[in-house]
Amino acid sequence: MSTTSADPAHAQPASTKSLASFGLPPIVLYAVGLALLVAGPFFVYPLFLAKILCFCLFACAFNLLGSVGLLSFGHAAFFGASAYVAGHALKVWGLPFELGAVIGTAAATFLGVVFGYVAIRRQGLYFAMITLALAQMIYFLALQLPFTHAEDGLTGVPRGRILGLFDLNNLYVLYYTAAVIFVAGYLLIYRITHSTFGQILKAIREKEPRAISLGYRVNDYKLLVFVLSAALAGLAGATKTMVVQLASLTDVHWSTSGDVILMTLLGGSGTMFGPVVGAVVVEMLEFYLADSGLPIQAVIGAIFVVCILLFRRGIVGELSHLLDSKSRGKAG
Repeated sequence: MSTTSADPAHAQPASTKSLASFGLPPIVLYAVGLALLVAGPFFVYPLFLAKILCFCLFACAFNLLGSVGLLSFGHAAFFGASAYVAGHALKVWGLPFELGAVIGTAAATFLGVVFGYVAIRRQGLYFAMITLALAQMIYFLALQLPFTHAEDGLTGVPRGRILGLFDLNNLYVLYYTAAVIFVAGYLLIYRITHSTFGQILKAIREKEPRAISLGYRVNDYKLLVFVLSAALAGLAGATKTMVVQLASLTDVHWSTSGDVILMTLLGGSGTMFGPVVGAVVVEMLEFYLADSGLPIQAVIGAIFVVCILLFRRGIVGELSHLLDSKSRGKAG
């Protein structure tokens, strides 16, 4: 990749600047989030929280594409393929979770390279449709290949022990393992978006022709961030299989791609914490509406429409905008 010309100016995300200018250091927000993460399983069922953390990481991985202005309709392919491969490695090959997660993530990374190579030269709706079509190919493969067990899925996937020491069937060990994986993935995404590489991605998103004129090989940067996003989505899928002990066709279905888009937009696309909030909201709605007798997808869709009308920037995005407006008012 070219490093021609000066690096784009480093700038904090709007949410970070808003919190700082309002008198609330970002470190306070992260400290509160970490405290909630540690204390969570003592107040809410750990297995449910561990599943939510898997989808939080999935949403953050998807949101990474937004840093370069890409919209994928096929991210379920990486999530689900990794879930199947990791589940097979754990159940049939008898590998420990660490190796299963690595193999699953590697499978998702490989798919990311293939999908990216095919789709990355297209933009906008064309890119989204190509990723959707490629993801549907993975869905039909999952339906036909013998090791996926078609509609039955991979059930009873053993969890084993983490590092050969701690039994993952203990729900607290299970939760904190998922929490560590989520935090590691989140910090990696944070580092990427706050690096020089991340600023180049932002420059490509905002004015691609100018980035090309400066000598940057734009398609290479897009491909790299697409593969990184696919790998992190794969890690989320592998962890989800270990948590719920199941890999099914739902994991590779187009509706899962739609769910992660919904999570990101609902929480706030382009913000660091928005996808986490969106994933928590969507998963909690699905959980609490499951026994209500109401059509879950219709209710979630209606809530999403209302939120889009009232919070066009997403929940976190609107909160950041509100804090920024108040801080400017005080300064004035």
